[in-house]
Order: sequence, then C-alpha cells, then structure tokens
Amino acid sequence: MAAMKKKVVLAYSGGLDTSVILKWLVNKGYEVVCFVGDIGQREDLSAVSRKALQTGASKVCVEDLKEEFVTDFIFPAMRGNALYEGRYMLGTAIARPLLAKAQIDVAGREDAQYVSHGATGKGNDQVRFELTYYALNPQIKVISPWKDPGFLAQFRGRSDMLAYAEKWSIPVKATKAKPYSEDENLMHISHEAGVLEDPVYRPPSSLFSRTASIEAAPSRETIVEIHFKDGTPTRVVDRTHHVTKTRPLELFAYLNKIGGENGVGRVDMVENRFIGIKSRGVYETPGATILWAAHRDLEGIAMDKEVMHLRDTLVPKFSEIIYNGFWFSPEMDFLMSAFNKSQEAIDGTVTLSLHKGNVSTIGRESPTSLYDQRQSSMDVAGGFDATDSKGFININAIRLKAHYFGLKGSVHYSWLKRRGAKGGGGKDGR
Repeated sequence: MAAMKKKVVLAYSGGLDTSVILKWLVNKGYEVVCFVGDIGQREDLSAVSRKALQTGASKVCVEDLKEEFVTDFIFPAMRGNALYEGRYMLGTAIARPLLAKAQIDVAGREDAQYVSHGATGKGNDQVRFELTYYALNPQIKVISPWKDPGFLAQFRGRSDMLAYAEKWSIPVKATKAKPYSEDENLMHISHEAGVLEDPVYRPPSSLFSRTASIEAAPSRETIVEIHFKDGTPTRVVDRTHHVTKTRPLELFAYLNKIGGENGVGRVDMVENRFIGIKSRGVYETPGATILWAAHRDLEGIAMDKEVMHLRDTLVPKFSEIIYNGFWFSPEMDFLMSAFNKSQEAIDGTVTLSLHKGNVSTIGRESPTSLYDQRQSSMDVAGGFDATDSKGFININAIRLKAHYFGLKGSVHYSWLKRRGAKGGGGKDGR
C-alpha cells in the first residue's frame, strides 16, 4: 500500500510566486490544498481557483472573510487608534492575522500537517503569518520556501521563476507596466518595491487606483456623519448625496468610495520593518482615514482626560504589536481589554467635510459628552470659581521654585540669569 502524501495548505494568491511555490510543493511530493482568503481584493477569485487546480492543487478553499475583517480586525484597530510610526494605518498588517487564522482553520478541516506561504525572508509578512500559525496551532509545521536553502538555490531571481513557470506551463502575467509590487484588500492598497525603492522617485499618477488626485477631486465638499456606539461605527450618513449605510461592511465600503473620490488617504513614507530593514511604501487608505479621524474626534468630547492620556501612551505599542505580527498574543489581549473598557461611553455623532484630500471635523455631539459649554465659556462663569486657579497654580509652582533655587551657584543658574525672565501670556492662557 502506497504511503499517504503529506498534505499542506498553501496561502495562494495566483501570482507568480505562489503559483511557482504550488508547483514546487507538488513536485516535492506534497498534496497541496490552496487557501484563498477574500478580504476585498479586486480580483477574479474564480479564475484564481481555476489556475490553482490547473497548476496541481488537489483542492481550493475560498473563504469570504470581508465581514470578519471589518468587525473583528479593522474596528478593533480603530478603537485603539492604531497608527504605526505616526502615519501608517496598518492595512496589510491588520489583514495578515485574519488570513493566517483562516488558513489554520482550513488546515484543521483538511487534516493537513503543514501550512505554507509565499512571503519573502526580508519582509514583515513572513513573521505575521508564522507567528499567527504557531499561536493558534503550536503543533503545525510551516514550509516557508523563501527561507528554504534548496528553494533559494533553485530560484535566485525572477528570471528563474519565469523559466520554471514556462517549463511547467504555468500561466503568468509578466509585464513591465507596473514595475512595483502591490497588495490590496478592503482596507487599503499598498505599493512598494521596484522603482519605488528609490525614496526620491515620485510615484506616477497612474500608480494610484483607490484615490483621485487633488486636481481630479470634486470642487464641492462632501458632508458625512458617522454615528458611534461604544467606539464602534453604527451608521454613515452622506448628507451631500443622501445615502445612509448601517451594516459594518457596507458602511466601510461606502467610506472607501467617497474617500477615494475626494482624494483622501494617500501616504508616502519610509518605515522600519520588524527585522530592521527600512522600506518605502505608498499607501491608499481612504475609508479608514475618515473613520480614524471621526473616532478620535469623538473621544475628545466623550472620553475622560486621564483615561485618554493614559491610553494614548499605549497607542504606539499597540500599533507596533500589530505591525510586528503579534495580533494573537497575551500583550494584545491585555491591550484590547483596556481599550475596549475605554470605549464604553464613546457614543455620538461626528460630522466631517471631505474635500480635496482633506478630512475636516465640522461638528460633534454625544449623549455621554463630558464637555460643559458654560464651564468652558470665556463669557460666563458657569459655576467655575476663577479664584480657585490661584491656589492651583501656587501648588504646581512649588517644585519649580525649588528647582530654580537649587541651581544657584551652578553653571545652569548663570545661564538662567543671562537668559532673563522673558515670557508672556494670552487672554486664554493657551
């Protein structure tokens, strides 16, 4: 009786790399089940499935993950205001743990001992996929071809892969029309590598597929309301075009549409990969850019000051954890619990203007508002006794006075004397 083939579930996109890897695994004696995750990439997934079967896959599992992507990954990242290095909205990083989780689920259903992916040994995705694999199934075995010595010896570059594809009649789209790499999902599209590796090179207008240029964006602003409950968006109302969306996937897709039309969400940056290499990425993230702006503004009126300031110290770490691939980790569980607690009263509506690439908040209201217009007013006392501020300032000045007199006789004191006591203040003390 012949021995059963070892079974592997391959994360398959239909591109050159994963198609070659599929055939390479088949030629190594594996039974390959291809997993295709639908996270909103604009591709013909039926054609991707046919190609996988033609290339040697025993089965193709296409999983519709779009709704889960929005509710269980994008919205939680938004509730924590995730922003890597202050700019990147983590569209790829947020999607990878979802794909890897679904792939592990497929491996369980198919009784596969192995999983595999096509991520390179220089990038972040290899880490994101494999850390998720091991977090969700510590016994799983991972085949990572781009770290396999035999694979690397056989495929030294793109020309070797194209030759292999030709040898085994694998259809490929080898073209120089787009001399860079793209990754797309419901949240964003990223552009990197190739000609974009030169940080001085300005991306051509033809690169952008999700967002209009500032020149092409409408001259008329779009006014949109976003309603929140416990920090989660529940409704989008486009006042300009009289459109309302309430389901999570539909409202996020609509924000992508109107954001893209108004040129919202472009970012061009050099970032630090987890493994220590710097890389240049160009991102288009229209819907999330709008959502993040509205959510953060609502927190301004509905979140306690000390909770906000404490939470904000955790945002860079939260964003780094996502970027580095630790979505399923004890530290992420801890942060998610804290962030979810902070969102319990983040209810209300934010009104935004979308215009020529800008997202501007023009109004907000909340049933849980902590804002007291009478207390904040410069025209009425509103129950606030201004004389209390004298003692407040005196108490906070105690350590400053002690510090100043403690410096007497030092070079620092001489420098303070030379500088003089200059300063001033405005009417409102800002």
